[in-house]
Amino acid sequence: MAVRVPCLHRIPGEKEKRTITNQKPGLYGRVVDHTRVNNQIRLIKSKQVRVVGDEGQLGIMDIDSALKLAEERDLDLVEVSPDADPPVCKIMDYRKFKFDSNKKLQKSRKKQATLTIKEIRMRPLIDTHDYEFKKRNARKFIMHGDKVKVTIRFKGREIDRQELGSNILKKLAQELEDIAKVETHPKMEGRQMIMVLAAL
Repeated sequence: MAVRVPCLHRIPGEKEKRTITNQKPGLYGRVVDHTRVNNQIRLIKSKQVRVVGDEGQLGIMDIDSALKLAEERDLDLVEVSPDADPPVCKIMDYRKFKFDSNKKLQKSRKKQATLTIKEIRMRPLIDTHDYEFKKRNARKFIMHGDKVKVTIRFKGREIDRQELGSNILKKLAQELEDIAKVETHPKMEGRQMIMVLAAL
């Protein structure tokens, strides 16, 4: 009969802690820069590099000479094309280059506005108060930069009076023509008529 011997080095009730040896703490979502700069360029397998400056190509030289040239100009030697033969390195102010690149990236992200399509539903026999309320909402959405999908839903015998829906959509387009254009003209999809308005 086997006897279970309690583990003496573990406190009863305490959960066993596992250590994952190959896992390092990191900042997730951050882009890691793998560009080789200055002394890191010594890690290149090639013994020579093609050096480029602001004035153009400076020629092919060994890594130590390229580093010395960059140091004389009080600038950095940056690997810009590692797959070339020989690899291409540029003499530049790397901090300034990174700063300018980040600024450009931030500006381009600000310009990328998230475009959404808002939907407004109406009935072919909508009353004036409801129509005005929906029109105000459409104007607000368009001025915010969103597209507006206007849907007229037909129920029962209303499907035989499609001109009512068409007239409502045309009226709405005319009343919003100061801020919007018709991107998709009124068309039937099943039992509903659809029109899409977009900002001018």
